Amino acid sequence: MTLESGRETRSFRENPPHIEQTPLSQSRETGDVLLKTDPTGPEAADKVSPFAKSWAHFVAGAIGGTAAATLTAPFDVLKTRLQSDYYHKQLLASRAARGVPSPDSMTFTRSAALHFRETFQILFAIPRTEGWRALFKGLGPNLVGVVPARAINFYTYGNGKRLISTYLNDGQEAAWVHLCAAACAGIVTGTATNPIWLVKTRLQLDKSHAKELGGGRQYKNALDCTMQTLRLEGIRGLYKGLSASYLGVTESTLQWMLYEQMKMGLANRQERIDASGREPTFSDKVISWTGGLGAAGTAKFIATILTYPHEVVRTRLRLAPEANGLPKYTGLVQCFRLIAKEEGFAGLYGGLTPHLLRTVPSAAIMFGTYETVLKLLGTTSKV
Repeated sequence: MTLESGRETRSFRENPPHIEQTPLSQSRETGDVLLKTDPTGPEAADKVSPFAKSWAHFVAGAIGGTAAATLTAPFDVLKTRLQSDYYHKQLLASRAARGVPSPDSMTFTRSAALHFRETFQILFAIPRTEGWRALFKGLGPNLVGVVPARAINFYTYGNGKRLISTYLNDGQEAAWVHLCAAACAGIVTGTATNPIWLVKTRLQLDKSHAKELGGGRQYKNALDCTMQTLRLEGIRGLYKGLSASYLGVTESTLQWMLYEQMKMGLANRQERIDASGREPTFSDKVISWTGGLGAAGTAKFIATILTYPHEVVRTRLRLAPEANGLPKYTGLVQCFRLIAKEEGFAGLYGGLTPHLLRTVPSAAIMFGTYETVLKLLGTTSKV
């Protein structure tokens, strides 16, 4: 070793050069820099499971259904009564006593006016003759049905839409995605909750039948109704009206599709306003605030008008057997034919007015609550 090289070695040891350390890690084997991935970046977003926060849809649906059912309970009682045979006979007797002709012989305007008047007459008569609590008759069983029904429906739809779009449509929403998700949600919900709705319907009509027959009530409570149904009609008795419930899947499917399309239209409108750079007008702000509620109510109104007869048929199929122990309505097709024969086409739309008065605001409340709760839980209904 030369003198110069020795001095250089000693100088290097005493004053090592400053090496700037990098936050990037290196491979021990090759020395290559290993780039860190951002756990919140787009790459991580692509790897998020479609089931992420799936429980949020369950919770939001349950809360939305509870709020809507409680606020619109009086119209639900009124609708159920107007759909039943008992109240149909009462209306016929009242018309005959007053000399009112059959609605089938009237013009559409007069028939609609008569329907509205009779609807509100019954609504005001219920608290007068039975007390205001009668307006909430069956709310307990109704909530027992609504909470799981809405929770299951929104959970199945929200996660079904995400799964279908993720694995079958490249993560994009489309009308057919909404259709498939809504149909699956309707079938699952109808099957799971049909026994609850059957018990609720029978409890609501039980007091009316007791007055007509002049005796005591047939059912003590929901449990007693369930046990009597099982004892007299078997397990199949709890699923009466299920075929009509499946027919009703068309309504929920149509409602979801219309709602999603309206929501997408509102989102596109807002994007155009933002892209234009102009200040939103008062009209724009009103639409932004109330657009979602309006979309939910409008979707429900259209879907109900087009598919309402299944509601009447489902209620009739869930009625308890008559005094001879035999049911008057034995099946979906037979029920449609018998109602049309005995009551005419208008019979298939019995109780439509209170149903619309209940379901349209109910849909707005329910979907608005659902979307709000999802935001509070840190997620959205978007894919």
